[in-house]
Amino acid sequence: MTDEPPLRRRAAESRPGDAPQHPPSVQPEPADAGDDPTAGGPELLTAPREGTPQPVATPEELAEVVARFAAGGGPVALDAERASGYRYSQRAYLVQLRRAGAGTALIDPLPLSDLTTLDEVIGEAEWVLHAASQDLPCLAEVGLRPRRLFDTELAARLAGFERVGLAALTEQLLGFTLEKHHSAADWSNRPLPESWLTYAALDVELLVDLRDALDAELTRQGKSEWAAEEFAALVRTGARPPRVRAEPWRRTSGIHRVRGARAQARVRSMWYARDQIAARRDAAPGRVLPDSAIIAAAELDPKDEKSLLTLPGFGGRSVRRLARTWLAALEDARQLPEDALPVAPVVEGPPPPHRWAERDPVAAARLARCREVVLRISGEHRLPAENLIAPDSIRRLAWVPPEEVTETTVGETLRGFGAREWQIGLLAVDLTAALTDPPPSTSTVTE
Repeated sequence: MTDEPPLRRRAAESRPGDAPQHPPSVQPEPADAGDDPTAGGPELLTAPREGTPQPVATPEELAEVVARFAAGGGPVALDAERASGYRYSQRAYLVQLRRAGAGTALIDPLPLSDLTTLDEVIGEAEWVLHAASQDLPCLAEVGLRPRRLFDTELAARLAGFERVGLAALTEQLLGFTLEKHHSAADWSNRPLPESWLTYAALDVELLVDLRDALDAELTRQGKSEWAAEEFAALVRTGARPPRVRAEPWRRTSGIHRVRGARAQARVRSMWYARDQIAARRDAAPGRVLPDSAIIAAAELDPKDEKSLLTLPGFGGRSVRRLARTWLAALEDARQLPEDALPVAPVVEGPPPPHRWAERDPVAAARLARCREVVLRISGEHRLPAENLIAPDSIRRLAWVPPEEVTETTVGETLRGFGAREWQIGLLAVDLTAALTDPPPSTSTVTE
């Protein structure tokens, strides 16, 4: 029998049997320091057990990694680092993998944009990711698409953990603390600093161990089938790019302060001018021009460069160099005919809930009863309400006339909002009752 690496042995010791040592949301009692001179809380993990690998950047190096991972066995831990907040695109700038018998590999996808040869040897294995929905689209861009996966963040939510970040979970379940100093770094930088590479390698170091601990806890709680449905849904939909809104400029922060169609047109014109520049530079739009600057210009409508540059957000050198671009965008909005100005979007479905009490008190009461059902059931099963049902589906149901509500129509509505069968099974009967029960009597007694 070969010796197990110390890190693996420590992780295994933290999970005796098939379940985590401590149930979710329950912190272990502090040990008596006098019993163990080394006791001092979770251990800070500072380096991978085999050392920090250098990024793979050539076809020859990739072929060697492919061979290693083909010879390995068991689940494959994956992660990807992007440059959100720095770059316009959401592409992966580093891909990390780990598998038993193969060790850890860091792959630079910039010179290796096609990783399908790697996908061919790991595609049938279970992939383990943390917050998979964030990484699956950028992994798909380089040819990596799971057939089966286990999402440790989603598993922790289903199991009722209060803190579901990777560092919090490894600390509670495995006894190790991970440093997260570089989580918001600009991973498009080259060369990547050694400390960043170590950080990236550690992100996959314990993922399979964490998967085992969470799987045992889901089994103990009888939620394994629920998790399987959730993971299967991620495989089906997780690699799709985010849905592009018809009018993305309406999400400009602070736009609620901008009154009038002409002023809204100024926001729209400047937003698209900024977006074109950001796409051309591959820079995050907020680094080209902050939303606050767009709002200030839309409200005050400056006519010349001097007036523009006195506004908040226009003080940086790179922003000043584009002054003519911003002024041209504002002028375009001024020249628009009235029939080309923005109009309020047509909102399908029920109005905002805060207006229900005045427009339809009965529907408002039904919505309140539905919310009570969701809170009760989520509490009974130790689930976050947002992982039990989409809020929009409750509002849609509550606006349906009571005579049209049946258990079948409730189930169909929930499926239309992406609900899985386990969620429908928990909710359909009680939501149907909440939607069809008459409201409490409001009759008064005359003395």
